[in-house]
Amino acid sequence: MAKEIWDALAMKRALTRITYEIIERNKGTENLVLVGIKTRGVYLAQRIHDRIQQLEGIDVPLGQLDITLYRDDRHDASLKQDPIVNSEAVGVDIADQHVVLVDDVIYTGRTVRAAMDALMDLGRPSSIAVAALVDRGHRELPIRADFVGKNIPTSMSEQVAVKVTEIDNQDSVELKTLPK
Repeated sequence: MAKEIWDALAMKRALTRITYEIIERNKGTENLVLVGIKTRGVYLAQRIHDRIQQLEGIDVPLGQLDITLYRDDRHDASLKQDPIVNSEAVGVDIADQHVVLVDDVIYTGRTVRAAMDALMDLGRPSSIAVAALVDRGHRELPIRADFVGKNIPTSMSEQVAVKVTEIDNQDSVELKTLPK
């Protein structure tokens, strides 16, 4: 069973608010880099990028990050190689930049930790901030989002599903009850 929390318009408003907060906290767009965490974070980062371009007339660097090999919950022996990303894979230079990692949902904090590890293999940013459309709680690591669209308290038997037009043919946020 799924309950819609946000429709497309509410998502757009939240991303616009996050965009303003990013610009305000960074005191503009100088040395700002957006990096979307695959998969849905990439599309949300693109939307924030486009909104910054509309508001400020600046084309901030935009990259994407696949953190699969950095996850600590993957125990497949074939993944035990040295996981190294490169700047070509991300698409932007992050050295001495203010990086904003963008993801759809922050939950345990493990995805963000993996993304930070991957970024550190690329270079040393001036700072790393986290933007998440939804914070559902249940952190396992002391990591928080700096920019949050909505806090949705959940139980462990619930799941937050963010849908984006680019993949799901609609924009929405749903709360689903997992089968027992």
